[in-house]
Amino acid sequence: MDTVLTQDSDKTGSDVPAKREAPGRRSPLSAIRNIGIIAHIDAGKTTTTERMLYYAGRVHRMGEVHDGTTVMDWMDQEKERGITITSAATTCFWKAHQINIIDTPGHVDFTVEVERSLRVLDGAVGVFCGVGGVEPQSETVWHQADRYHVPRIVYINKMDRVGADFEGVVSQIREKLSGCVHAIQLPWGAEDKYEGVIDLIEMNAIRYSDELGRELATCLIPDHLAAEAERARASLIECVAEFDEILLDDYLAAPDVSADALRSAIRRQTVSGALVPVLCGSSLKNKGVQPLLDAVTDFLPSPLDIPAVEGIDPKSGKTETREADDFGALGALAFKLVKDPYLDRLVFVRVYSGQIKKSQNVYNARTGKRERVSRILRLHADHREDVDVLYSGEIGAVGGLKAATTGDTLSADGHPIAFERIQFPEPVMSMAIEPRTQSEREKLTASLEALASEDPTCLLRTDPETGQLIVSGMGELHLDILHDRLKREYKMDAKTGKPMVAYRETIRGAGSATHTFDREIGGTRQFARLKLEVEPVARGEGNDIEIAVSTRLVPAEFHASIRSGLLDGLSTGVVANFPMADVRVRIVDGEAESELSTEVAFRTAAVMALREALSSASPAILEPIMSLVILTPSETMGDVLGDLSGRRGKIRQMAATGLIQTISASIPLAELFGYATTIRSLTKGRASYTMEPAMFDEVPDSLREQISNF
Repeated sequence: MDTVLTQDSDKTGSDVPAKREAPGRRSPLSAIRNIGIIAHIDAGKTTTTERMLYYAGRVHRMGEVHDGTTVMDWMDQEKERGITITSAATTCFWKAHQINIIDTPGHVDFTVEVERSLRVLDGAVGVFCGVGGVEPQSETVWHQADRYHVPRIVYINKMDRVGADFEGVVSQIREKLSGCVHAIQLPWGAEDKYEGVIDLIEMNAIRYSDELGRELATCLIPDHLAAEAERARASLIECVAEFDEILLDDYLAAPDVSADALRSAIRRQTVSGALVPVLCGSSLKNKGVQPLLDAVTDFLPSPLDIPAVEGIDPKSGKTETREADDFGALGALAFKLVKDPYLDRLVFVRVYSGQIKKSQNVYNARTGKRERVSRILRLHADHREDVDVLYSGEIGAVGGLKAATTGDTLSADGHPIAFERIQFPEPVMSMAIEPRTQSEREKLTASLEALASEDPTCLLRTDPETGQLIVSGMGELHLDILHDRLKREYKMDAKTGKPMVAYRETIRGAGSATHTFDREIGGTRQFARLKLEVEPVARGEGNDIEIAVSTRLVPAEFHASIRSGLLDGLSTGVVANFPMADVRVRIVDGEAESELSTEVAFRTAAVMALREALSSASPAILEPIMSLVILTPSETMGDVLGDLSGRRGKIRQMAATGLIQTISASIPLAELFGYATTIRSLTKGRASYTMEPAMFDEVPDSLREQISNF
């Protein structure tokens, strides 16, 4: 097959080495943008995405969240509740560029969807409310993007709303989210007088003359905004020139640099992560979205702009890299799994290098096995299009992979690689779930396992004492959605118990124990002796197991059994059978006898020694602490603060914005059941709140016995 050498040389001035591209691909690598839309709940992500699809010609009518007619919110639960629950992928074309978009949820209960989306995206659009500014989940998704080094642009939405404050939101982003953010647009008017935007790059104004926003009129900047626009452009040039030597040279030669030179410099600094351009608009009123699409293509990176992705060769242990190259060795990351009623399992993948073809065998680094790709699909929310191949830089779905799961790396058998897996947060809430009849228990278990395979933050276990099925998730809404999906998708009308807090156990000090297992089982004597030490580690580090004993004392053939026993022992604590957290376990001594020692004996000795050591190390119970942000009228603030105090809440910060008070607090999750009803009652329905997991902390001794006996 012929290859085509390409170089990213579009109008924005990207300059990267030429790569090999297959002639069959829809768009060159330089014209692809893999982006996510990220924000706090109700900032307008889905509305913005719907407008982007409409103006790009991907859909022929704009869906509305409040009508339940959006393309991206396709699940029944999303349409009914007016929120995004699962990330949806689609593709549109804008000015010779292919934009692959993932619309992510804003509710903290579904943060897993943001996490795995950002892991495979090259750029992001952060949507902020022009009134609300930087809200709690805005900070969470922003820091997630920081963690994956995802370049982004900011779109300040809802400029038509009463109280919209463009400069105020930009200042909040600078203060709370850090980084160099700078406006490349100014709003033309605000609230009910919002007309359009002032483009600081081209130095013109854009007005919208029809309700659908299709008719854009470019005109001179109004006289009353001209001086402000000149100052803003000069500030923008100085900000970019501080990081960009090319623009600095142009600026020193002539302070009024050209639009093309400024645009190219902004792109270079955005791709490098040094700059975050800020735009504005009103998606609901169809104003500002086309310039946002231009900014996506002008400033966010193509697959050629991102560094080569690193991984480990699972066979040699050496570091390997994969660059965007259609004829390079295959390297793809499975970032999502969905159960399709017609296709069974669909695995969403991002192809970093090489190609995935229909009927091709791919190697799964985690399982060490090959599987055959039976089907390949391009995605448009819940609609799919069959294709024969996915090229490097593309996002799609593959069918036929029975063992693949979220975070797996797919590669060529002869050139294996394992990319870093996606890290997901720990569930903080659980509930018991039971079938209506005993005969349905097996079906219920299978249905819950299917849901858990799609959602890494949904965990399923069986209570060892009661035999009940326990499902864990990220919050009340998450558990409610899981229960609803059981009814609708799996036809399981299961009974559920009251949601419970997902407590953990830990230790305050160090401890050690020695256990000798010497017992006759089935007429055969079995022997093993182990000594281990336990100690706490920093909160949030997780558990760590180290087998630091000579193989002369404990042969290596028993190490896997010992580790398995310790993992089992850590899954149930010694105070109230909650899982252990943040504990280091170290095997320091042991003894084996060649004719008597077995895997069962060492596994049992490990479990018993661990429980004895944990009991001697001052065990404690941990509870999830939530970060709570409340917006309340000033006249009801006293009642809200009094209620928080009674719920063991700790006030972190209070601030006033006009007549609205913002209260930031830390509060145990156990104290927040039914809080929505309480705060509505205290404030006559005028307050709102958001919360997200912050950390685990020790339960007060006064409540420990109560929780232990629960």
